[in-house]
Amino acid sequence: ASFLQVAKTVDGIPFGITSNKDVLKELGVSDDAIVLLKKFDEGRNELTSSIDEASIREFIQSNQLPLVVDFNPQTAQKIFGGEIKVHTLFFGSKKSDDYEKLRGEFQTAAKDFRGKTLFVFVDSDDEENERVLEFFGLKTTEVPAVRLITLKDEMSKFKPESSEITSNVLTTFVKSFFDGTLKPHLLSQEIPEDWDKTPVKVLVGKNFHSVANDKSKTVLVAFVAPWCGHCKQLTPIYEQLGEKYKDSDDVVIAKMDATANELEDIKVQSFPTIKLFPKNSDEVIDYTGARTVEALVSFIDSDGKDGGKAATTEEPAEQQEGEEAEEGEEEPVHEDL
Repeated sequence: ASFLQVAKTVDGIPFGITSNKDVLKELGVSDDAIVLLKKFDEGRNELTSSIDEASIREFIQSNQLPLVVDFNPQTAQKIFGGEIKVHTLFFGSKKSDDYEKLRGEFQTAAKDFRGKTLFVFVDSDDEENERVLEFFGLKTTEVPAVRLITLKDEMSKFKPESSEITSNVLTTFVKSFFDGTLKPHLLSQEIPEDWDKTPVKVLVGKNFHSVANDKSKTVLVAFVAPWCGHCKQLTPIYEQLGEKYKDSDDVVIAKMDATANELEDIKVQSFPTIKLFPKNSDEVIDYTGARTVEALVSFIDSDGKDGGKAATTEEPAEQQEGEEAEEGEEEPVHEDL
């Protein structure tokens, strides 16, 4: 019954039941067992004890993909849609002289973490993977490189201390994540020399807190993405807002590219996200009003009471594929990589 229940809900894998003696003999099975046959790695896996619905699902989840999964449009859904939400990624070029050696080291490390994290190879030569590299703040000149990402609760990225790619270094890196001793790797651009020379100040990870948490000022920050259509629509409105407050001593209008700069204490779930950091307060207030100059002015001048709500860590409902966001809505931060 457990096997049939799992078979009804798992896509992409053919299921079969047999008690035929010839088949059992061919498979080398003498007792009750679940056998997973595949055309990669060890060729087969067996589950022979504690067989119930939960263990069958875990068994399939742990063994249905190769030890090292090549990232491409065909595997993306299994990688991101699966139950394993911790992914260790190796960015490299298949054309490089040391590709096979480095992949071998990566695969060796993967054996110790099967079922806990997916080890994924991302080919930096494939133009379709350019966005994936950008998402991790990497350029093709910086590969080979390894990163780890967890999609549990709040998304976080991690970077090894060493750039050396060996099974020992990788094992220590991944183990330290599961031990809870690894600190997230936060992206930050360099502070532009003219970051404060325009009405809308430019923030990056390295100067965000010194500006936004300045208790002597009320600071409005728009978290944007360069590819976001709604952010582009907001730009002229936001620039008018900056002009209005450019001579103010206690109001700062600022923006930050949240795809290239990350903050440990603020997670941006959609674009654009607008937050107010009121003067003489530790409160952070999310803007929920209309994207007009008048509405934003009212939000600022009321210290966030008009058109705002206390910041929360809840994620917004996901936009259905193929649906366009309505005016005033945000674009999800997680695009298909």
